[in-house]
Order: sequence, then C-alpha cells, then structure tokens
Amino acid sequence: MLKKILILSIFLLTLSCTSKKELGSESNPIQFALVPGQDSAVLLENGKLLEKWIHSQTGLYVKMQVPTSFIAVVEGLGSQRVDVAILNTFGYILAHDKYQASAKLIGVNLGRSEYWGQIITSNPKIKTLQDLNGKKVAFVDPASTSGYLLAAKLFKDENIKPSEVVFAGKHDSVVTMVYQGRIDAGATYHTPAEDGVPQDARRLVVAQFPDVYEKVRILKLTGPIPSDPVVFRKGLSPAIEAKLISALKSFGSTPEGSKALKNLYHLTGFKDCTDQHYDATRKILLDLGKNVQEFIK
Repeated sequence: MLKKILILSIFLLTLSCTSKKELGSESNPIQFALVPGQDSAVLLENGKLLEKWIHSQTGLYVKMQVPTSFIAVVEGLGSQRVDVAILNTFGYILAHDKYQASAKLIGVNLGRSEYWGQIITSNPKIKTLQDLNGKKVAFVDPASTSGYLLAAKLFKDENIKPSEVVFAGKHDSVVTMVYQGRIDAGATYHTPAEDGVPQDARRLVVAQFPDVYEKVRILKLTGPIPSDPVVFRKGLSPAIEAKLISALKSFGSTPEGSKALKNLYHLTGFKDCTDQHYDATRKILLDLGKNVQEFIK
C-alpha cells in the first residue's frame, strides 16, 4: 500500500512540475515586451488591459514588461526572456538579423500601416535644416527608427553636422527637451493630424505643457516607413503564436481595447505582415553605410 502511495505521489509531483513549466501557464506566463518609446507607466497600464484580453480570449497567461531600452527588447528576444514584443521597425530588423525573430503582424492606424519621423524645434532662429549645422540635437535611441535612423539618413543626405548629439531614451523626453530649450532640435515620430488635432509625439506631453503645439514646431518630415510590428522569438510554439495573433487582431474591436491601443502606440489595430514589409527600412540602413551588428554591442 505504501509503495502505491509513493508511486502516486511521484506521479502527481511530476504532473505538477510539468504543468508549471508549460509556457502560457500561470506559473510560466508568456513574456510580452512593449518597446519603451514613451512613459513606462502609461505603457504598462494599457499593456495590462491587453494582457487580460489575451487571457480571456485564449486562456493563456501573459506578463507584460517594459524593458529599459530598445536594444533590451531585442536582446530579450534572443535570450528567450521575451517571447513576443510590439517592437519598433528598426529594432525588429536587428532582432530578425541577429536572432531570427519574425514579424507576423503590423500596426494599423486608420487604415495606414506606415508612419513618419519629424525634426522639431522651438528655436525661432532655426528656419531650415541647414540652420541645424553646429547646433545641439537630441535623438531618441540609436535603435529608434523615427527617433534616430530616419533623421540620421536625412542629415547625411543634407550634409547636416550638429555640434552635439544626445540620446534622450524616449520620444516624450525629446519633445520635453525641445520645449524647454535645452536643445536646438530633436527627432521623434510623426503621425498625421486627426480632425485638425496633431497626433505626433508632441501629444505625449500636452497634459504637462498645454502650449506645446504652439511652442514646438515641425521643421521637416522624414520617412515614410512601415509601422511597428508584433514580433515573435525564434522557436515559439506555432499554436501559441496563432492564439496570440488572433487575440491581438480582435483587441481593437472593443472600446476599452481601442483606447488602449491608441494610448500604447497610436494604433487602431493589427493586420498580417511578413518580413518583406521591412525591406525598405533595410535599404535606409544600407544607405547609411551601417552594419546591423554595429547597433548591438
């Protein structure tokens, strides 16, 4: 009798351990990263709504995280500390080329699957791009598409050479630095106005600086480039991928989901995509004479 009880206990223990290890279970949730392009608290607050939606639609447990940098998301996909991520365009190229991560969905905003970069300034003496020669300029992150890559390409084409360059880390930080006059100009993302209301990166700080639209002006647009993708790490179960894709596609269909997507990355939904959608961005990288590995140290 004792032997039977022992065998049963071992079986139940083994079953319990197996269950705990299953990806998507409560004890081993899917790690979902949000690229840190703006305030982390805002991303996490709205990411939690997506987390709950995925669980309600699929039964999968998901844990949202906001890594410290664009590159941290890329490295997380490579080390399997991140299973899926909403990643910026250039960050995806890095993750794909180094770790074979794959883009399966692309962000959509009112039917558009592209966005732009912009150069902004509050300095009244700066009228053209050429006026940025010898000036202090802020970018978001070396792996930010609209917040660095597009601006770097524009500066190269126009032979613009700032006297000093700083990386602020987030789009809202760049806007704030420009607004406060701590830098002469900055690079951020641009989304077209809706109903006459600007929707570019300046909107991220309008609650803090109500006159930001009047004080900070757009000097030049860059782009366009494909919208941010949803990226899956190499080796993730196809069954899990399919469930996540289905849940993500339906998230924007609810009022709560629609609001959360707009707060996250100014999106209205997602649609299917492939790696080929991002070839145009790869060409920009080649035009800059940069190697992908230069951005991952």
